[in-house]
Amino acid sequence: MEVLRPQLIRLGGRIYRKNPIQEQTYQHEEEDEDFCQGFMECAEEPCDAYEVVQTQQGFRCTVKAPSLLYKHIVGKRGDTRKKLEVETKTSISIPKPGQEGEIVITGQHRSGVISARTRIDVLLLTFRRKQPFTHFLAFFLNEVEVQERFLKFQEEVLEKCSMDHGVDSSIFQNPRKLHLTIGMLVLLSEQEIQQTCEMLQQCKKEFIDDISGGKPLEVEMAGIEYMNDDPGMVDVLYAKVHMKDGSNRLQELVNRVLERFQASGLIVKEWNSVKLHATVMNTLFRKDPNAEGRYNLYTADGKYIFKERESFDGRNILKETNMYKLRNDRLHRSCEQRKAGWLDFICHGSLGFDLLKKQNSTEYI
Repeated sequence: MEVLRPQLIRLGGRIYRKNPIQEQTYQHEEEDEDFCQGFMECAEEPCDAYEVVQTQQGFRCTVKAPSLLYKHIVGKRGDTRKKLEVETKTSISIPKPGQEGEIVITGQHRSGVISARTRIDVLLLTFRRKQPFTHFLAFFLNEVEVQERFLKFQEEVLEKCSMDHGVDSSIFQNPRKLHLTIGMLVLLSEQEIQQTCEMLQQCKKEFIDDISGGKPLEVEMAGIEYMNDDPGMVDVLYAKVHMKDGSNRLQELVNRVLERFQASGLIVKEWNSVKLHATVMNTLFRKDPNAEGRYNLYTADGKYIFKERESFDGRNILKETNMYKLRNDRLHRSCEQRKAGWLDFICHGSLGFDLLKKQNSTEYI
């Protein structure tokens, strides 16, 4: 991490700088108490966004968090919680492992309660970012016509380019899982899944219907691109997507959904805009057919993951496929009849949001 450009963490309308030096020391869960020390200096200013209730004994504030993250607040032998309590002069009550509930902070001074709450939020956000992705928001593109044309594309690529380095059947997307990804999520409880569902419904009422006009969006997928800089060493090959009428409605829609989820904390802010694309080939599929675009770099217990990938030579594929057009007509009308090229998919339906669980099952919204 560059010292002059440290990672920024947004909490309650404020921006905190993450200490880059302490971040390098974290390797295992047992070092939680050392890791959290790097955050203690960044959370001293009071934050008016927190709801602090005055009681007969002093002040009280609660924090909602999934039980999977409790251990990071407790720390090894309870050292992290003890350190927080001593430095903020508060008492922190955490539910037992496996029990859902609220973390309760009490203290004689309002500033101390707010300080403890801010530090806990920083720790929760930090360790949430280290969890593997569990769900992702997407538009499904798996109508029967699309699947058939995709299988034709796969067949012809393997027939004409199978001798190119790294090209084989294992790196193709499952045609039943073709989709446009909007954002990746880490949902660690049933409550967070329900919150996500409710937020999608709220987005639909507030702006999705207005942008779409209450009608299915007609989109077009035309052309193939690759994610990295060298077409001879490709990891991800995708189809580009845009509105057929040339408008920016689909991009506006997904950007506003992304902003809403980023503001809620359910999606970590990494980009200001969604890159609309449909992955057709991905080298992560060699070892994990359920891979979604990219991985978190950490396991559930905070250990770093190294994902080895064997790139493929995509030059011939790019040369051949970009001579054709990949289409996905989202209108309720009869299917257009015309000769299909490598990437000429035609299907009909309506764009609808889906909340997909990464481990083989799907939850539809």
